[in-house]
Amino acid sequence: MRIQETLTMYEKLNILTDAAKYDVACTSSGTSRRNDGTGMGSCEQSGICHSFSADGRCISLLKILFTNECIYDCKYCVNRRTNDVVRTSFTPDEICTLTMEFYRRNYIEGLFLSSGILKSPDYTMELIYAALYKLRTECGFQGYIHVKAIPGADSELIRRVGFLADRMSVNLELPTAESLKILAPHKTRKKILTPMRLVQNGMEENRQELALYRHAPRFVPAGQSTQMIIGATPESDYQIMQVTQSLYQKFDLKRVFFSAFVHVNEDAHLPARSDEGPPLLREHRLYQADWLLRYYHFRAEELLSEEEPNFNVLFDPKCNWALKHLEYFPVEVNQADYKTLLRVPGIGYKSASRIVKARRLGTLTYEDLKKMGVVLKRAVYFITCEGKMMYPVKFTEESIARNLLASGERLPKEVVHMGYQQLSLFDDVRFGGGLGEKGIYMQ
Repeated sequence: MRIQETLTMYEKLNILTDAAKYDVACTSSGTSRRNDGTGMGSCEQSGICHSFSADGRCISLLKILFTNECIYDCKYCVNRRTNDVVRTSFTPDEICTLTMEFYRRNYIEGLFLSSGILKSPDYTMELIYAALYKLRTECGFQGYIHVKAIPGADSELIRRVGFLADRMSVNLELPTAESLKILAPHKTRKKILTPMRLVQNGMEENRQELALYRHAPRFVPAGQSTQMIIGATPESDYQIMQVTQSLYQKFDLKRVFFSAFVHVNEDAHLPARSDEGPPLLREHRLYQADWLLRYYHFRAEELLSEEEPNFNVLFDPKCNWALKHLEYFPVEVNQADYKTLLRVPGIGYKSASRIVKARRLGTLTYEDLKKMGVVLKRAVYFITCEGKMMYPVKFTEESIARNLLASGERLPKEVVHMGYQQLSLFDDVRFGGGLGEKGIYMQ
């Protein structure tokens, strides 16, 4: 498909922002790139787009593809080479113009740049590097940049881009090498993991360099992430969580993102089209489990097993684990250590910290726990205060499960009702209390 050279920049923007909507790996935080007074933009430590800062602000970024032209024919991808869609591409100058003009109008505070593969991985990575280099050096942009590393690109190109970006990510695409072979035969697990390892090693070397030279250039200071498509292939939740856990352990990732499979192509190797749409509840459960791995000291094998390989649709993973392990409960909140409190449904990591600090000053009551943010309608079945439960409970899995179901499982309305679309730069997204990244309810 020939790139359309007669399109205006606005027309290109419409096409390439729409083409980027299926890439969800752009929740980012943890960087501290600051304005040194010589350029425009800054990036505070609180977070970038699809995340929330300490004062509750939603920070936005411009999320686009460099090009939707692609030499690959991944069966699940809307931009695969055999699809009859309008193809276009930005130039490095256009990327800079868009980013700076959107920033000046206060629409964005950063850039998320992904791309199809134009001609070759090296050629595409060179164009991305040229755009970022000009943006940083000539335009003086010091805001947040998240860029996708192209599998198969030269390692030196990836290294150079790493010194210009705050976060890099390489999409794992699918959970297993077997699925990749079927749905994305032009990609291999080795090609995907090689740049991931390169970024990891580069970050470690940079940390050592910064320990000696405080003003040394920073390499991917906000870390790296990846994304998996969920529901396009038959892997169980257990397999997906095992892969996720392995990625965190072996590649020091900041985040693993899960993207519910969206049926945009017709192919015999893809699941049949469903009236129910993308498996958003499954995606939601995987995010909740991912939260448990990263913040609650759980392991994948504790949450699922080969005998029970998929998450319960009625209860979140933490609550389901507690129901299956009643031998550890009830927990006395005035004595239990921090890690034990984390395993109690209704107690999040913030409220667990508050409990540990507050009980140094006196004995806690149920009213105190409520003020600390503990969700008592869940926690009451699993805790005691001064040896007493809040009210008599028949301590069996069936009885507690029935009571929990009666109280209602809280799901974000975005999961229940959302259509699959990219957030507009003008959307004002507000989640209620108790929601984390991607609206995950996890306490």
